[in-house]
Order: sequence, then structure tokens, then C-alpha cells
Amino acid sequence: MNSENFSLSEKIVSTSYVRQGSQARRSHEQLIRLLLEQGKCPEEGWSESTVELFLSELAVMDSNNFLGNCGVGEREGRVASSLVARRHYRFKLIHGIGRSGDIAAVQPKAAGSSLLNKLTNSVVLDILKLSGVVASCFVVPLATGMSLTLCFLTLRHRRPKARYIIWPRIDQKSCFKAMITAGFEPVVVENVLEGDELRTDLEAVERKIEELGAENILCVHSTTSCFAPRVPDRLEELSILCAKQNIPHIVNNAYGVQSSKCMHLIQQGARVGRIDAFVQSLDKNFMVPVGGAIIAGFDESFVQEISQMYPGRASASPSLDVLITLLTLGASGYKKLLSERKAESDGAVTQLGSMLFTRQVSGARVIPLGKEQTIGGHTFRGFMSHSDAYPCPYLNAASAVGITREDVTLCMKRLDKCLKTLKKEKNVAKSSSPVLPPCQEDTTGE
Repeated sequence: MNSENFSLSEKIVSTSYVRQGSQARRSHEQLIRLLLEQGKCPEEGWSESTVELFLSELAVMDSNNFLGNCGVGEREGRVASSLVARRHYRFKLIHGIGRSGDIAAVQPKAAGSSLLNKLTNSVVLDILKLSGVVASCFVVPLATGMSLTLCFLTLRHRRPKARYIIWPRIDQKSCFKAMITAGFEPVVVENVLEGDELRTDLEAVERKIEELGAENILCVHSTTSCFAPRVPDRLEELSILCAKQNIPHIVNNAYGVQSSKCMHLIQQGARVGRIDAFVQSLDKNFMVPVGGAIIAGFDESFVQEISQMYPGRASASPSLDVLITLLTLGASGYKKLLSERKAESDGAVTQLGSMLFTRQVSGARVIPLGKEQTIGGHTFRGFMSHSDAYPCPYLNAASAVGITREDVTLCMKRLDKCLKTLKKEKNVAKSSSPVLPPCQEDTTGE
């Protein structure tokens, strides 16, 4: 409703009532105006009615929603199910965002969808700044592993002779497969045990660079967010080494946006050395469905190069999901989630994991000793412990964004019950096992 329509409405309904409605709409429009003007995440979250009004206004800007439109192209936002159309707010983004040459390109027939895509990237960039890193970025409809692959494939054009990727070990399949899928040979560098922590072996990384030759190395592939006992890689030292040797540096920052420590390491690494790109998951950091990631970097031209490497158009679902989420939370709401996550994080082995799962405790990982896993022809001993010979089995859990104090308390209560049950079963088994009398030694040798 524009001002003319409101004036006409006053001939049908009481003027005072219409003006109240007009003022209410203006309050929604003011929020939308600020978003378009600043391109930042609003400080306070929007109501669902404001979000829906905004999305509806954008959708009518797409040609498939033009009154009397006659679409004769191969892509005209056609869908067979009205339920699917409503799920996507009837945007032309039903047929994707970007163009065949660039995932960030504007679509001539889809002004609303293109605007949504640009705003999503702008709002996400603002959240990265809020989390401590100033960089360029874009949202890509790929999960973390494939997003890393896209970064490696982009680097191939810059370093056509390179065959190897140096990778301080982290026992997570996706990031390892990302290197193999891109056609490179991962060079696994074992971590060193310092106390009970597994840390980057910088000397081993340097030796591998000297052994293979810097010109044959595509990049160093480091990691920030990880499960204990592995800690984030020594990003500052690796960044300095990469700058010195003129080797690109790609960082797997999958869970890292929610961690001020991880984001600080990335910003510092870029300040003192070289970080070409860092990748973070949408679902892990923003509580949206799996399927999207943020690819970011400090060289805007390289980030643009990566976006242009994406073949064809792209699904808009991850962009739509994260934009709705951030507009609803607002910057203050997201900061509150981060502070709550940080507060909560301060607070027979395989059988224990099973017992926790049956008691509806999901996400806890039990790491036994001696497990082997072969991925892409490389066998990892002690898989999931990030080391060939970690000294003891253990259990860990992720203090991820969205976790509550109640979750932690309930988990600890159920863990305590599981441990007591295990102890009781062990005592019963011990008391029922045959014991030879002291005077009768076992001499069978079995």
C-alpha cells in the first residue's frame, strides 16, 4: 500500500484507523530502509511479519511474478507444486542465484532475487566483522568440504605445477576428501603432543616444504575449529611461513565464527602473514539447515575469482535461510548466542557412547584407542584422536552456538548415570569371574 492507496482507503474506513495502519506499515518500512541503506545486520531482530513483508516485496520484483508475464525461456521460475513455491516465497530464485559465469552476478529478470543475494552477502560480512574479522566474503550453496574444494580448484589456475597440499592432521573426513576431490595429494603432517594437547608441528611443516619444493605445493591447509585434544593450528606462525615461502594458505574455519579465539587467530594470521581464504559452515555457526558455507578472504580479487569458479547457477536456499535467520536474531541476538555458548563451554569407552545415545544425548563423541581408518588410500592410525598414539581414550562434546546451560546440566546428569551403570556392571562381571585359589597357580600358559 502506497500513500495514494491509503488516502483512498480513508473514503471507505475511518481516517483515524487508516492512519494507524499507515503508521504501522511505515515502522516496517523504516527497518527495511535501514537495511537497504546500510547493508548491515539490524541491531535488534525483526518480527516475522516484517521479514515476510520484506521477502514479499522482493519477490514481486522478479519477472515470474509480473502480472501478465509470458515466460518462454528455459528457466522462468516454474514449479509444479504450490507448496514448493510458497517455501521459496515465490521468488524467481527458484531457478537459482547468479549466472553461469559468476555466482554473485545479477540476473536481469530477477531484481528481487539478485537484491536478496547481495544483501545476504553484505549482512554475513557484517557478522564476520562483528565476530572479529574484516574481510570479503560470499555465501555459497555448498557445505564446508566442497567449498574447500572450490578454493583449491581456484588456486590450481594460479599454481598449475603444484601437486601437494600440506595438511596438519585433523581426523575429519570431509576436509581430507576435499583435497583428493580437487585432484591433489595431501601431505599429512602429524601433530605434536604438548601436555594433553595436540598442536601443529611447525618444524615438520618446514621440512616438508623444503623436501617437496615450494613451487610444487598448492597451499598449506590449516584448521581452527576442532575437537579436543587437538587445538587450533598455529595460524600466526603458519601464515608467516606461507608469506615467506610464497605459498597460499587456506583455513578450514568450519565452526569458527562462533569462537572469538578462532576469529582472532585468523585476523592475526592475515595481519602478520598470509591467509588467502577461510571457509566456515552456515549450519554450524548460524543454526540453519545443512548445505551452505561462507567463503571469505582478505584479497577481494581472489574471493571474486573463487565465486567465478563456481560452475553454473546456484541454489538460493542457503542464502535465504541465513538472511531470514540473521534478520530475525539481529546483531544483539547473535551476540547473545555467542556469549551463552562461551559461558557453557567453560563448564568400557565405546559402550559409554552407545549408552549416552540411548539416553537421548546426541553429539557426544567417544574416542577409543587404536582405531584405524583408510581415506583415499591413506590409513590413519588412532583415527578421531588426531594422533597415531594419543595416550588415553576420551569423550568430547561440542559447545556449539545455540547450546544452553540446561543442555549441559542434563548431559552431565545422564553421563553420571552412565558412568555409575558401567562401574556397577564392571563390579558384577569381576565378582562372577572364576578366581583360582592362591595355592593353585595356573601353569597352562594360556
